[in-house]
Amino acid sequence: MATVRMCNIGRLQNVWKISRRSSYLHPNPERNTIKNDDLEKYRKSCLTQNPEKVTSKLPDAKPANIEEYRHLYPEFLPHPNWLRRDFLKEQLERKDMYKRRAILSIPEFYVGSIMAVTVADEFAPNRENRFVGICIAREGVGLDANFTLRNVVDNQGIEIRYEMYHPHIQKIEVLKLEKRLDEELYYLRDAPPEYSTIPFDFEPVQFAKGSKVPVNPIKVKLNPRPWLQRYERMNLKGVQDLELPQRFYDKAAKVAKPWEEKDLMKNYRETINDDEAAKIFHEVLSHTLDYKETPKKP
Repeated sequence: MATVRMCNIGRLQNVWKISRRSSYLHPNPERNTIKNDDLEKYRKSCLTQNPEKVTSKLPDAKPANIEEYRHLYPEFLPHPNWLRRDFLKEQLERKDMYKRRAILSIPEFYVGSIMAVTVADEFAPNRENRFVGICIAREGVGLDANFTLRNVVDNQGIEIRYEMYHPHIQKIEVLKLEKRLDEELYYLRDAPPEYSTIPFDFEPVQFAKGSKVPVNPIKVKLNPRPWLQRYERMNLKGVQDLELPQRFYDKAAKVAKPWEEKDLMKNYRETINDDEAAKIFHEVLSHTLDYKETPKKP
């Protein structure tokens, strides 16, 4: 019996190998798989069972406004790397972000704006902490979106990174709305304290509705070396002449990649195309209108 069973097992293995090879030669090798479109429809079905009420008049996310929305709502755009994307996760995160924005008012701000954030102290009930500083970075997508505020207190530089949709945040205020010449202001760490010192009783500066956001053309004078980064290798517009020896600029020229500015494929891989971005911003603006119509809880 053992010999017969072994023979049967051997025949089954040969049949399995033959069927496996024949599947590669089949004109439709994906006949036993589910298409991505069908799979996404099935995964989205649980979200569309109870559709939310959407305003009939929706603003059109025209291509002319796409660049403006990219700077206004950057956290709603998914990660450009397809290997790190999950369409269901993106929808669920956006849904949570809409609910959070219905409770917490997140104003328009950019890198370089002076802001104040009030958070609830998790170790002391009924106590809040307020921090004022200049926004030096805005990073992350989805619920991982965050921004960093910097201030100098008692000649000590202090930086706090806030998760934008963290439940401990009670209030976000923009005391002075403006932009800077660079997308990140990490070089303020190597600058004199006066460039980062913001008084905690800073009075809000009124900003006229409909006007363009002003760009602060100030250029920072850095301290002498050593620095935390090699700023001579960065194309910084908001920094004065570094006054370095010529050998530093020669090394920077050797590692420079000026052709990347005109690399269309690199730009395509690192950004979300306008068609997908228009759909996302259309959804964002529709929820924004709905939440503006419903009064927020005090």
